[in-house]
Amino acid sequence: MTHPYVFGIRHLSPAGAWHLRQFLTEKKPRLVLVEGPSDFNEMMADITRPETKPPIAILAYTKEAPVRTVLYPFAEYSPEYQAICWCKEQGVECRFMDLPSDVFLALPSGGQERTEDGEERISVYGRLDRQAGEDGQETFWERVMEHAGDADGYCEGAALFGSGLREAGREPEGEMERDAEDAETLAREAFMRLRIREALEEGFAPEEIVAVTGAYHVSGLLSEHALPMTKEELDALPRVEASHTLMPYSYYRLSARAGYGAGNKAPAYYSLLWEALQRGDLRYVPQAYLSRIAGYQREHGTPVSSAEVIEAVRLANSLAGLRGGKAPVLRDLRDAAITCLGGGRFSAVSLAMADTEIGTAIGALPEGVSRTSIQEDFYRQLKEWKLEKYRDITAQDLPLDLRENRNVSSQKAAFLDLHRSFFLHRLRVLGIRFAGRQKVNQDNATWAEHWVVRWTPEAEIELVEAALKGDTVEQAASFAMKERVETAPGMGEIAGVIEDAFTCGMASAVAYATAALQAMAVDAASLEELAATADRLSVVVQYGDIRHLDAAPLEPILCQIFYRACLILPGACVCDDAASKGMVTAAEQLNRASLAHDFLDSRAWLDALEETARRDDLNTKLSGFAAAVLLERGCMDSGRLNLEVRRRLSRGVPAELGAGWFEGLAMKNRYALIARLSLWESLDAYLDTLNEDDFKRALVFLRRAFADFTAMERDEIAENLGEIWGLNGQQVSESVNQVLLETEQKMVEDLEGFDFDF
Repeated sequence: MTHPYVFGIRHLSPAGAWHLRQFLTEKKPRLVLVEGPSDFNEMMADITRPETKPPIAILAYTKEAPVRTVLYPFAEYSPEYQAICWCKEQGVECRFMDLPSDVFLALPSGGQERTEDGEERISVYGRLDRQAGEDGQETFWERVMEHAGDADGYCEGAALFGSGLREAGREPEGEMERDAEDAETLAREAFMRLRIREALEEGFAPEEIVAVTGAYHVSGLLSEHALPMTKEELDALPRVEASHTLMPYSYYRLSARAGYGAGNKAPAYYSLLWEALQRGDLRYVPQAYLSRIAGYQREHGTPVSSAEVIEAVRLANSLAGLRGGKAPVLRDLRDAAITCLGGGRFSAVSLAMADTEIGTAIGALPEGVSRTSIQEDFYRQLKEWKLEKYRDITAQDLPLDLRENRNVSSQKAAFLDLHRSFFLHRLRVLGIRFAGRQKVNQDNATWAEHWVVRWTPEAEIELVEAALKGDTVEQAASFAMKERVETAPGMGEIAGVIEDAFTCGMASAVAYATAALQAMAVDAASLEELAATADRLSVVVQYGDIRHLDAAPLEPILCQIFYRACLILPGACVCDDAASKGMVTAAEQLNRASLAHDFLDSRAWLDALEETARRDDLNTKLSGFAAAVLLERGCMDSGRLNLEVRRRLSRGVPAELGAGWFEGLAMKNRYALIARLSLWESLDAYLDTLNEDDFKRALVFLRRAFADFTAMERDEIAENLGEIWGLNGQQVSESVNQVLLETEQKMVEDLEGFDFDF
C-alpha cells in the first residue's frame, strides 16, 4: 500500500459509525486519524470518560471580543465519536488531523458550525434532491447508505457519493461561493495529507493507519496529484488566539430544524437506528418508532390500540418493499404513522413525530471536565441552589418566594429562593438565555417571582462568551453593568443598571451606578427621563429590603430628581397631542413615587399639579389629567371640580380643547366621575351648545376618551344620562351599546381623519 485506508463517512451516520467499528476491528490499525481540529487531541480522554454522555460538542472560541465560535458536535452514533471510543477500548492511538481551531476561526468562514463539505452549494443539493426521487437525497442516503449490508459497501458508497458531489459542485450550476469554499477545502485536505505524511515518517506503515473523514474529502486525500502542505504554507495560514472547551449538546440542536448544517432531520430517530444496528436487527426501528408515536398519543389523550400499531408496522414494511428498500426508512414510517395512527391526517400525529424524531436528550459531562471557569461556576451554582433538575431541554416553571422560609434549620435554606433569584437575574443581565422571567399576577408581588427555565446549547455558548467579562457569573455580571454605566446615554439607562444590580443582589454594582447617576443628575434632562428614573429608583427603594440591600443611599438622589421633575412639569405640558402620551406616563410615575415615599416633597408635587390643572396655555388633556390626579388624591372638592368643568366645557372654548380636557379627566378615578351627576349634566349642556362642525371636533376626543370604558361603566353612564333626559336608563344603555349601522360606522371612521385646520 502507498496510502493509508481512508474511510468516508457522514458526520451523523449510525451506519457509518457501525460499519467503521467493524472496519477498524478487521484492519487492526495502530493509528486512527479523525477529521477534527488537530489542537483538540488532549480532549479525547475526556470525550471517552464513562461519565461523559453524548450528545456533546467541542466549542472553539476566540479570546478577544467580538467572540467567534466554531462547534464540533458528537452524538453517540457519530462515526468520529465511535472511532475515538474504539481506539480507547483497544488501546490504539487516535489523533485529530484537520486544521487547528485557531486557523479555522481566522478563516473567512470561521465562527460557524461545521457543515457537510460543499453544503453551501444549494443548487447542487437541489439537483440531488430532484435526481434522488422520493422526497429528496436525504431519503435516498438513508435507504441506500444507512441500510448498507457491510463496511465495504458503505465505504465504497460514501466515497462515490462524495466524489459525485465534488464533481457536481464544479459544474456551472454549483458555483455559489465556490472560490472561497474550494480554497478552504484545498487547505484542509493539504493539511490532512501533511498529518498523514507525518505519521508515515514516524514509522507507521500505510496499512497500519485508518483516516476517518467526510465522504467529500475521500477523493481529495487519495488523489495522486495532490501534495501535503509545506511548512511555508502552514506558516502562512492566518491564525487568531483561541481556546476550546467541551460542552453538553442536545438532539434538538443537532436537528436540521435548529439550523445545524451537518445535522439530520431526526437525531432521536437515528438513535433508534443505532440501537437497531447494535441489536443486529433493523426490524427494531419500525417497532420502536411507531410504538413511541402511539405512546406519545396515549399520554396526551388520544387512544391508540396495539392493533393499530401492528398494522402501521406492517404498512411501513410493505412501503419499504414497494420502494425497493431492505427495511423501512423515515419516510415509510411517517407515511405509516399518518395512515394508521393519525387517521390520514399529519396534524393528528405531528407533535408525536417531533417528539419521537427529534427528542429532548441532552448530554452530560463529569465535573471539572474541560470547562471555562465561568462554566464551572455556573454548574456549581446549579448544584448549590438545587437547580440541576431544571437543566433540561424542556421548559419548566420555577416559582420563587423571596421571603425567609422559617420552617428550615439553616440560613442558606431559609433564603434559597432569594439566592436563586440573584443567580437567575445575573444570568439575565449577561444575556444568557437559561431562564426567562414571567409576570406575576398577585396583587402584592414584591416577594414573588416566576421564571421559565430551559437549558439550551445556545445558553452554554453564551456562557463561554461571557468568560471574557469575568471568571464567575457574578464577576461577569458586574463587568457587564459597568460597561452599561460607562456607555449610558442618559439617566434612565443608569437607573436601569441600579435596578438590575438590586435584583442581582450586588451592592458594589449599586454603589458605582449610583455615583454615576449622581454625576449625571446635575445636567438638564427631560421630564420623561426624570420621571422614568424616579420610578425605577422608587421601586428599588420600596423593595430593597426583600433583597437584603440598603437602599438608603438612593433616597437623596431620588429626592433631587423628583423635585426637579416637579419644577419642570407645567412647562413640559406645553406640547402637542402626540407628545402628551409621554407626559401622562411621566405624571403617573411621579405620582406613584410621591404616594410611595414620605421623604419626597409632596407639597412641590401638588403645587405642580395645581398649576398644570389651572393654566389655560397648556395641553388641555394634560390639564384634565392633572385635575384627575388632584381629585383622586382628595385635593379637589366637588365645588372646585364643577367650576373647572363649567370653565373648560363652555361655548367660548374651542370644541377640541374642551373635549380634550374631558379626555384627560376621564383617564383616572372613573368611579368617582361616574357617580357625579353634575359632571354629566355639564357635559350634556356643553354638547347642546355646539354646532355640527364643533360637535364633530368634540366627538373625536370624546370617542377616544370613552374607548376603553368597560360595558358596566358605560351602563352606569347611560343611567346618568337617562336621569338627565328623563328616559329609562336601560333603554339609553341599549341605545349606547348597540352595534353601529354600516353608515354610522363609516361616519365614525371618517372622524379619524378630521381636519382641525392645522
